Amino acid sequence: MVKKILQHKYLNPLIKLLITALLIWTIYEQVFAKENIADIWQTFLNHFSFPNLNWLLCVLILVPFNWGFETLKWRELIKSFSNISFWQTYRAILAGVTVSLFTPNRIGEYGGRILMVEPEHNWKAVIATLVGSLSQLMVLLAFGLIGATYFSVHFLNPDDYILASVLALGIIFIIILLTCFFNIDLLIPLIKRLPYAEKLKKYVKHIQVLRNYSSKVLASALFFSFLRYLTYTTQYFFILQFFDIEAPILASFAGIATIFLLQTSIPLPPILGLVARGEFALFVWGVFNADKVDILAATFGLFLINLTFPALLGLIFIVQTNVVESLGGRKKS
Repeated sequence: MVKKILQHKYLNPLIKLLITALLIWTIYEQVFAKENIADIWQTFLNHFSFPNLNWLLCVLILVPFNWGFETLKWRELIKSFSNISFWQTYRAILAGVTVSLFTPNRIGEYGGRILMVEPEHNWKAVIATLVGSLSQLMVLLAFGLIGATYFSVHFLNPDDYILASVLALGIIFIIILLTCFFNIDLLIPLIKRLPYAEKLKKYVKHIQVLRNYSSKVLASALFFSFLRYLTYTTQYFFILQFFDIEAPILASFAGIATIFLLQTSIPLPPILGLVARGEFALFVWGVFNADKVDILAATFGLFLINLTFPALLGLIFIVQTNVVESLGGRKKS
């Protein structure tokens, strides 16, 4: 049944049309339909001059590095079964950004990436993406815990007992995650024992790719995750400078880490995720008496630069791709 659907001659353009329509709708909702978009745009224009413009240029320069480190990480995780070039991998990453923008919890990222690998390796690519996401999550949680602790101690004055308890639980959780991460191949026998695993063996067999992830490969994934985290937190710091949101440098990075930690703790669809990040930003930067519109403009601007523009580029790559063939449908004649 699935094979017949994939062989339909109009399916390829329909999928591309649907992806384009959903992306345009999402960008419209995020950019043009925002309640305070006029105030945000005016704030941006007010800061669009030297020397502030230098900070914005720094943010833009770091965009390809942000996704470049993600590309290097994913390429490291798929190299055991797919030998695609760096540029092809970069295209896959941006295609994933495109689809993730309008899907809950960015789950579309997996679907976008598999369009650029061989159809027989689609499920392995999904598993590789999961492993890469886990490595990014651990880096985010580790630095988020450090940043949130620093920010809480210096600006929130929490109860010592509560702070110590949360910190201890966070450290234990991260240690457990790290242990599981570097022994990720142990998932194979566990998954095989799950109910209906035998009936789904056509898909379960792909988890064997986890055996290819040595400690060296996993450590490389963590390293690239760290470089990417360092890149987008630095971008956030630069855009704060662009909008004249002033805070000590340590407090700034601690606040940024806290915002990302809070956002990660509450998984939401992209549209609500931006709203939540805005609320978290208002809470954090409000401590420094920053202007509300400046805070929202910085949050919105970083989203636009790091996700919306790459998503539009990723859409071009998807349009150039035979989506049906990539999903295992009909072959080119």
